[in-house]
Amino acid sequence: MKRAQLIGIAVAGVCGLGAFFLMKSIVTKPREIQKEVHTNSAEVLVARADMGLGTLATEASFRWQGWPQDAVPPGAVTRSSGGNPLKDFAGGIARTPIMAGEPITKTKVVKAGEGSVLASILPQGKRAISTKITDDSAVGKMILPNDHVDVILARRVRNRTGGEEHVSDTLFRNIRVLAIGQQLEAKEGKKGAEGTTATLELLPAQAEMLAYAKSSGGEISLALRSIADFNRDTDGDADLKPSKKNARQDRGDNVKVLRYGVKTRSYGVN
Repeated sequence: MKRAQLIGIAVAGVCGLGAFFLMKSIVTKPREIQKEVHTNSAEVLVARADMGLGTLATEASFRWQGWPQDAVPPGAVTRSSGGNPLKDFAGGIARTPIMAGEPITKTKVVKAGEGSVLASILPQGKRAISTKITDDSAVGKMILPNDHVDVILARRVRNRTGGEEHVSDTLFRNIRVLAIGQQLEAKEGKKGAEGTTATLELLPAQAEMLAYAKSSGGEISLALRSIADFNRDTDGDADLKPSKKNARQDRGDNVKVLRYGVKTRSYGVN
């Protein structure tokens, strides 16, 4: 073989090797470098599974979970706080629905001996009072716990001529329903709640007025409100003021009086 041919073959081989390594460097992906970063963390007590309102807790209801130190929710129970929270909260009752993995706080679980579930969910300064309900007086029993209603009193009164007539007044507006029977929360998949009583959240004066209305022989009905109206007529303040039209019609048959500090109407006053 001639020298020129050998030189050509050698040059071709070198070029081929160069092209091979060049393509390999293009095709091969750069190696990813992983760097472990250590952050400050805390162990937070969380719910092991979903807990409904009124659920009785055991030690198995909770577990410890790592949580970024800077993101620990206010009031959350941490392992570093000491004590034995798993044992302390055992026997407690969930006062609000708690989702799996949600941090536990002392306001979410009522420890044993600290009051009933109903007492724990009742806002400060409010009272819980029950009234009988039927299909007719409670929207076919379609009212559920945490719905808001207007409380209406219907009764028969004697007018000035000695005859009887039926009158009705809206005693309270936008009242929260705490429970139907002994059910404190709506059950998934059920459109109504079973029970013959509705427990309402009222102010002390309103509770007295409702008790008086029931003892006077009137019939109490609950009118369901739209969710869009929950924030109107603030917090169920009593409102017995009739419309201007009705006020003119009733002017000859009623007077306005104050009962428990709440304006109302009284018929048949001679």
